[in-house]
Amino acid sequence: MLNFIYDFIPVFLFFLAFKFYDIYVATIVGILATGIQVALTRFVQGYFDKKQVITFIVFLSFGSLTLYFHNPIFVKWKPTIIFWFFASALLISKFLPHKPLLQRFFDGLSTEKGLDLPSQAWSRLTTAWIVFFFLLGSVNIYIAYYCSTAAWVNFKFYGILGLLLLFSIIQALYLSRYFTQPKP
Repeated sequence: MLNFIYDFIPVFLFFLAFKFYDIYVATIVGILATGIQVALTRFVQGYFDKKQVITFIVFLSFGSLTLYFHNPIFVKWKPTIIFWFFASALLISKFLPHKPLLQRFFDGLSTEKGLDLPSQAWSRLTTAWIVFFFLLGSVNIYIAYYCSTAAWVNFKFYGILGLLLLFSIIQALYLSRYFTQPKP
């Protein structure tokens, strides 16, 4: 849960900057906050979090385009690109000979907490995340083009955060039937 909150600090700061200033100040704040988050994670944990680095690169690229062209559509594309990138990575990993990406992500939980998921369940869970990320990216880009910037920022903060939390709870309920007593 703390990781979930930590990952949304740049989004929260982006949201606040937009509410008090505008989309351009929010873009600068978002880029800086994401960059600081990447550096802080590297300093504290001793490694770069790939998800944060990807987010930072996309934010820096599309945020810079927003600032350079003075057009918010570029920064509005950022969540969609990230969600579609993760959906694509999960989809590709399903067809590779090693464990799917989602399964590798949960490997630590599997051994620590006694999660024993059959391959068919991993496949269903991965497919659910692929569909979720694709739909979330699609909804984001729809709102980016057909709603005001203020509505998009509210969706980015409340909608995406709420949907990710809801989907994570549904995932936890699905996974709960597969938890066993960890072996001593």
